[in-house]
Amino acid sequence: MSILRRLEIKNLSLTDKKSWDTSLWNLRGSQSVSGETVTESTALTYSAVYNAISLISGTVGSLPLHLMQKEDKLKRTADDRSLYRVMHDQWNPYMTAMTGREVMMGHILMWGNGYAEKVRNGYGEIVALWPISPNRVTPKMEGGELVYEIRVDGESDITLSRDRILHVPGLGFDGFVGYSIISMARKSIGLGMALETFGSLYFGQGTHPGVIITHPNKLGTEGHANLKKALTDIYSGLGQSHRLMLLEEGMKPEKIGIPPEDSQFLESRQFQIPEIARWFNLPPHKLKDLTKSSFNNIEAEQISFVTDSILPWLIRLEQNYYMQLLTAREQKEKLYFKHNVAGLLRGSAKERAEFYKIMVGSTIYTPNECRAFEDMDPNPNPLADELFVMVNTVPLSKLEDYLAKNKGPSPSLTKDEMKDRLKLLSSKT
Repeated sequence: MSILRRLEIKNLSLTDKKSWDTSLWNLRGSQSVSGETVTESTALTYSAVYNAISLISGTVGSLPLHLMQKEDKLKRTADDRSLYRVMHDQWNPYMTAMTGREVMMGHILMWGNGYAEKVRNGYGEIVALWPISPNRVTPKMEGGELVYEIRVDGESDITLSRDRILHVPGLGFDGFVGYSIISMARKSIGLGMALETFGSLYFGQGTHPGVIITHPNKLGTEGHANLKKALTDIYSGLGQSHRLMLLEEGMKPEKIGIPPEDSQFLESRQFQIPEIARWFNLPPHKLKDLTKSSFNNIEAEQISFVTDSILPWLIRLEQNYYMQLLTAREQKEKLYFKHNVAGLLRGSAKERAEFYKIMVGSTIYTPNECRAFEDMDPNPNPLADELFVMVNTVPLSKLEDYLAKNKGPSPSLTKDEMKDRLKLLSSKT
């Protein structure tokens, strides 16, 4: 049963009504200057746009999202909360958390806004989230409160209050709704789609590329029809390209139009890939444009992708999750959401080994924590859970014995004074 059918329709007084116009600079409609129809649906038929949206939404959706809790100076994963299961494992009975978060991110990229209905149990805990297509939602102010009007085909429109809706807006300057990247980039996307259409028609229908046949005499209606049919059947279409043309009765062919190589057709198509990458704030190599990439800079480009392209979206999502999914009591309990991006920043095996060596030697990671990062089982040796310092690589807990054995404490130092010295030494290392 549709989630919208389970909602109770409420008649609210329309006082202080305000509706935000999601268009910008008269971007209503869908036809671009190039003549192509560009909508959120048709734009996905352009490979660069589909790749950009699937890349960002898939990356964000696949990142581990944890509900965390601060306890004094420590942090723990709050996996005992129902909201953790919703955001980490399963959005609703029919949708995994990865799918749900991927869908919402895709909606934000295409429409500028992502919406989902929050379903609570009898205790007020969120137990499910159901995505709602943004083209059916209109945010409004009624009676001084922000509400969302949802259009339902064949039924009455439904109005939901703010506490029933998770709304994550993209870039926008009114504080409530975001701008649709598809609408803003309509000219650029339309040009790319027009180039694809031109290429398809050129190879599929053209007489390669455009030829007129001149006849020294005047042709009758029947002769004109026969000549046109003969030339079209024999020489028109991709499969008939470059065939030897046989002409009779003094006819002469004349080539017209601008050849694709003269109009820089291929260069124009190539240029549109970084153009789309700019709209979605992506490095071009992520859209499979490797013309400016090499083995020397591809790792730096990957870091740029995480810090410049993905991180702003993650912070936007985390803050909206905190503000809209956590109650005031849960916020007071210091609960918060955090994405784990460590997997995106993994270097080569050699670089990871050097990194772990430094982190273990700096008493930051234990050997078992490093093994966990590599998806390895923990070492059963108790020392693998110890912190080490770079003093011939001994466990931190054995440092006092090591110093007493190798250097010996000063007889004038008391035991408490020696412990203070050891703490200072540990902090410096």
